[in-house]
Amino acid sequence: MRSKVGRADRSLEDALAALASALNASCAPWTIVGSVAVIARGVRRMTTDLGAVVQGDDLDVAALLRAFARKGIVPRIDDAEQFADENFVLLLVHEPTGIEIDVSVAWTDFERDAIESSSVSWFGAVQVLMPRPDDLIAFAVIAGRPQDLDDATALLVLYPQIDRGLLRARVRELAELAEEPGLVRGLDAVIGASDKSKHSRRSR
Repeated sequence: MRSKVGRADRSLEDALAALASALNASCAPWTIVGSVAVIARGVRRMTTDLGAVVQGDDLDVAALLRAFARKGIVPRIDDAEQFADENFVLLLVHEPTGIEIDVSVAWTDFERDAIESSSVSWFGAVQVLMPRPDDLIAFAVIAGRPQDLDDATALLVLYPQIDRGLLRARVRELAELAEEPGLVRGLDAVIGASDKSKHSRRSR
């Protein structure tokens, strides 16, 4: 199903189309994450940036940057390639629209599985690969910002059939890999907020 977008989102569509085209040219497995994917899965919110995850195995970052450049996507910091080697993320901008883009390099089994299980979804008039809602929740919890946790809560309310035990096990594994036990607490807060939201809806 196509998500509804307004005029303010046309630049996002243009940047998203350019991003997908460049990622396809790279031949590396990828998926779109972040706020655009959350919107496409049914959450109503505004956004002004894009995110993607690309599989890191055998990835040639320099070649990927050249593919991006051909689509008008360029680094927004100096030494972007070195920064990506050290932090596993390319910080980019789509020059024609000014839309900022973060492309993360995937190394964990979770990220590989999320990419592999992604499906073609609509954002406005653009079709791209996006993760399942449960994987989007895990990505949002990993990001950990207040808006990300709000997105995770909204997704869990929209998709109550998600296996919470499996989701918790996945986040716990990622927390151990990252040595960030707070990620599990973040998920518990999301689950609690989604339960409260559902209870509030029933009592109206």
